[in-house]
Amino acid sequence: MKQDVNHFTLPNGLTILAERMDHVRSATVSFLIPGGCSYDPPDQLGMGAILAEMLSRGAGERDAEQLSLAFDRLGVDHGETVGLLNMGLFGGTLARNVPFALELFADMVLRPTLPEEELESVQSLLIQDLQGLEDSPQDKVMIELRKRYYPSPLNRDRCGSEDGIEAVTIASLRNHHRKQLRPNGTILSIAGNIDWSMIRDKAEELFGDWPMAEVTKNTPTDGVPTSEHLHKETQQTQIAIAFPSVPMSHPAYFAARGAVGVLSSSGMSSRLFTEVREKRGLCYSVYASHETLKDRGTIYACAGSRAERAQETLDVMLAELRRLKDGIEIDEIDRMRASLKTSLIMQQESTSARAGAIARDWYHLGRVRSFDETQREIDGLNVSAVLDYASAFPFETPTLVTLGPAPLVLPA
Repeated sequence: MKQDVNHFTLPNGLTILAERMDHVRSATVSFLIPGGCSYDPPDQLGMGAILAEMLSRGAGERDAEQLSLAFDRLGVDHGETVGLLNMGLFGGTLARNVPFALELFADMVLRPTLPEEELESVQSLLIQDLQGLEDSPQDKVMIELRKRYYPSPLNRDRCGSEDGIEAVTIASLRNHHRKQLRPNGTILSIAGNIDWSMIRDKAEELFGDWPMAEVTKNTPTDGVPTSEHLHKETQQTQIAIAFPSVPMSHPAYFAARGAVGVLSSSGMSSRLFTEVREKRGLCYSVYASHETLKDRGTIYACAGSRAERAQETLDVMLAELRRLKDGIEIDEIDRMRASLKTSLIMQQESTSARAGAIARDWYHLGRVRSFDETQREIDGLNVSAVLDYASAFPFETPTLVTLGPAPLVLPA
């Protein structure tokens, strides 16, 4: 499949990526800005989430209502997110409206008004989200696992803390915006039925004067993962396990994805689903997933089980994870490859998926992989490749966090 991803880096360090998709009439604009929650001041955890929310509360000469109406008139479905390392802004619209959408995003990124009268309501909303985690134990146990698995500041969560959120002032918020939202390191990616020369010229016009800023140091501390039980009187026990894996830049990345696919593919024939749920009825939901940072990767396995059967659930999950290196059937590999190919093909049909994918590739790899390259990697996944990965990165030393009425014991 032919793919042409154009790229251009402005003198201030902003990277612009664009992929033309002739078969669509729409386009998606996506910004990846180095302003994730790991950059929050230690005494103001939640700063990034507040800033992301405040960017849409007025920008340039428009107040919050006028900005919202401007997006609506263009038919832009937009939003803001905060991850661990990056802040994301995105918007999908008709391809012909991209230049006008970029003007609105430029105001949000470069000239947000950050009105003081809006700060308290944003803080209140985020504190409500934080408190709502008590009613979402599946989400809470994953947050708590990351806190204990990763070193600081990589163990932070976008929700922050109540004290941190309340400590943010309008002065500290504006200072964080000036310091953290910078062009050097930012990726602007656009996918859809667009004209590259127009996109490049418009982006240079809007963002060429964005001044560079000093890169904030974000070096992880030395830390050892720790397992822990969090007591909560519930009928279910939430189980979350983490194992070290490889990042996207590692030669074994697709083999790691393949291992996860055998354990927990999208179908009902994966090992964890079959052994934990179907054969034993231990839980309703059980899955494994892969997460990549720039310099490290992690495989998670999670389940929620009735408290009286939680230990058995954990034992079976770990047994299946550790059994992977003992052998894999050809049909398991075939199903896993089919699932990965389906995801890849569906990505080619979505402007939002493509805009996000090319930005992630550039962030992690410094280049954009073609469809054919990715398909070759998937086709190259066989029994030997996945077994080699499972032997090199065995599921032997888990970090376990549980949430429920009684602690569990890691089997030898």
